[in-house]
Amino acid sequence: MRFRDRVVIVTGGGNGIGAAIARRFAGEGARVAIVEKEAAGGAVGDAITRDGGEAIAIQCDVTVPDAVRTAVAAVVTRWGRVDVLVNNAGWFPGIKPTEQITLEEWDTVLRVNLTSVFVCATAVFPAMKAQGGGRIVNMSSIVGRSGNVLTFAPYSAAKAGILGLTRQLAGEWAAHGITVNAVAPGTVATPRVLAARTPEATRALAETIPVKRLGEPDDVAGAVLYLASDDARHVTGAVLDVNGGQAMA
Repeated sequence: MRFRDRVVIVTGGGNGIGAAIARRFAGEGARVAIVEKEAAGGAVGDAITRDGGEAIAIQCDVTVPDAVRTAVAAVVTRWGRVDVLVNNAGWFPGIKPTEQITLEEWDTVLRVNLTSVFVCATAVFPAMKAQGGGRIVNMSSIVGRSGNVLTFAPYSAAKAGILGLTRQLAGEWAAHGITVNAVAPGTVATPRVLAARTPEATRALAETIPVKRLGEPDDVAGAVLYLASDDARHVTGAVLDVNGGQAMA
């Protein structure tokens, strides 16, 4: 098992891609802390425990520095370290033309999707520095990489911002043994994505993707686990596209 006894924090791990990531880490021996604003993180943690894994759920708003520092301290108190942080938490309210977006909507989406990455990364940095290293994997998106897929302007801006922040942290923190990378999924068949379209529209969308299907949460989870593993020990400041050819750099 690649992650036996390693301690992993997954933000937004209560559903969709985050839940798949948490389960995959637990299946490879990791001790997993699911940090989630909603109560759904507890259900995922309970399922991992029933399957013989080790997990805790911490209800926390990842945009609030004091709350995040408290959550990280709880993980360190319980397990003594933090080996991996997966910044997966993200959200946007829907899609509408940019000229109709209010400043409040802009600020909220940037805070949830981009500021949270800064808050969580800086919260785990002291523990990772003290122990001599760690892995941080940030969840970007195809919309931060390509204009081929149009969505909600502040969400696209936040996901592009994550890539710049990833490179900045990778350069600053490499001397401490900390790698910082990003994953950029394409359209993934999460419950939220599937609910947003009719089955016919989903099939039509899949036909536009070279591999002729939407991604699955496990496709993204596999990329995250690679970047967090020893196989990627010489990879930092990189972005791994997981989109079935939906957009190619």
